[in-house]
Amino acid sequence: MNHPVPPLAVRRPFPAALFDALKAQFGDRATSARAVLEHHGRDESPFDPQLPDAVVFARSTEDVQAIVKLCGQYDVPIIPYGNGSSLEGHLLAVQGGVSIDLSEMNRVLAINAEDLTVTVEPGISRKQLNEALRDTGLFFPIDPGADASIGGMSATRASGTNAVRYGTMRENVLALTVVLADGRVIKTGTRARKSSAGYDLTRLFVGSEGTLGVITEITVRLYPQPEAVSAAVCAFPSMGDAVRAVIETIQMGVPVARVEFLDSLAVRAINRHSNLTFRESPMLFFEFHGSESGVAEQAGIVQEIVAQNSGADFEWATRPEDRSRLWNARHSAYFAMLQLKPGCRAVTTDVCVPISRLAECVVETEQDLKASTLPCPIVGHVGDGNFHVAMLLDPAKPEELEEAERINHRIVQRALRMGGTCTGEHGVGLHKMGFLIEEHGEDAVGVMRAIKHSLDPNNLMNPGKIFSFAA
Repeated sequence: MNHPVPPLAVRRPFPAALFDALKAQFGDRATSARAVLEHHGRDESPFDPQLPDAVVFARSTEDVQAIVKLCGQYDVPIIPYGNGSSLEGHLLAVQGGVSIDLSEMNRVLAINAEDLTVTVEPGISRKQLNEALRDTGLFFPIDPGADASIGGMSATRASGTNAVRYGTMRENVLALTVVLADGRVIKTGTRARKSSAGYDLTRLFVGSEGTLGVITEITVRLYPQPEAVSAAVCAFPSMGDAVRAVIETIQMGVPVARVEFLDSLAVRAINRHSNLTFRESPMLFFEFHGSESGVAEQAGIVQEIVAQNSGADFEWATRPEDRSRLWNARHSAYFAMLQLKPGCRAVTTDVCVPISRLAECVVETEQDLKASTLPCPIVGHVGDGNFHVAMLLDPAKPEELEEAERINHRIVQRALRMGGTCTGEHGVGLHKMGFLIEEHGEDAVGVMRAIKHSLDPNNLMNPGKIFSFAA
C-alpha cells in the first residue's frame, strides 16, 4: 500500500447504459480497456491508484458538452484529465466515473501577437505552446517544471520557476470557455487587459481543480522574448545564507526572472541524475532577462548581494545550451530525488510564506528534517517565498508514511503561523483538505462549498477534491 485515499471515496454505480451511450456517440474514443483506465487512475501523488470506470477522448467543446450531459443523466462523476502530472491526487476517480481525456484538444486557436495574447485548447502543453509561438517573438512564461497542459495549469492555478517575475496562472489567464455540470457552456473574461464587469468568473475557475466545470478554451497573456538572457549558479555554506541572499535581492527590487534554491541533498541528486559536478552544498540558480545592459546591471547587483551572504563559486551560463542544461537539471529534480531511494514514493510540500519570513521558515524546517530518518531534499521557487520538501518513503512501510505526514503537518502549521499558505502551487486535491480549513476557516470554506452546490448540485465535477461536499 502507498497512501490510501480519504474515507469519502465511495464509488458510485456505473450504469452499463451510460457506457453504451458513450460508445454509440464516440466509438473507439470511449473505452474501458484496463490499461487505459490504469493510466488515467494514477498521478504523481503518493495515493493509491483510483481507476475511472471509463475514459472518453474529447476533441472539441461540443464533445465535452455531450459527455457531461450524458453523465448528468446517469448521475455519474466526471474527472478532467490533461497530462497526468498532478502531485495531489486531482486525477484520481475516488468515486468512479468518466475520465474526460483532453489531450487531443491541443490546438492553438488564435495568436493575437499585437495584443500579446493567445487562445488555446486545454490539452496543449506549455512546451507545445512555446514551440508554436517561436516565430512570433513572444513566449508564455509560466513554467511549473513538468510539461503540464495549459488546462491543468489553469485548473490548479500553477506557477513555477518564472513566477517571481511573470506571476502565476492567476495573473496570466484572461478568459476561459467552461462546460458546466448541467451542460451549459459559458465564456468568462475577454482579451482586454482589465474589466470591471460583474463577478470575476475567470478567477473562480482558475484554481477550481475541475470541481466546478471542464475548461475547454483558455486565453493567456504572452510576453516578448527577452533581448538578453543570462543564468548563474552559486553555492552557500548554509541554507540560511542562501535564502537571505534571495530575500535581499527581492527587497532591493532586482527584477530577476528566476531564483531557485536547492539544498545539498537535492544538489547531490541532480549531479547524479544529470551528470553534473556542482558542489554539494546549498545552491541558488538565477536567471536574468532584459536588455544587455539591464541583465548586466541585475547580475552585478545580485553578485554583490551573494558575496555579502557568504556565497561562492558564482558561475555564469550565458550560452543557450548551457542554460538549457542547467534548467533541464532543475526541472528533472523531482525524478532525480526519487532515485536517492530506489522504489520510493514522495510526499511533497509546497508551502509559501511572505518573503520576510522565508529564511526563518526554511531554517526551522531544516531542523525538522535533520531529526528525520527519511531522506528529505528541499528545492524551491524561493523568489516568491515557495519551497518544496520531498519526503522519500518506502511504500511498504506504514511507519515511514506516518513520519512523512507528521513532518508535513509541522511544515504546514509553521507556514500558516507565519502568514503563509498550505499550497503555493500544487493545489488542494485530496491531500490538503484539512489544511484548507485551518488556513481559511470553516466560514470561508462554507462559502466555497455553497458555490460548488450552486454550480454542481449533484457533485459530479471531480468529487472528493478540495473539501467534503456534504459537510
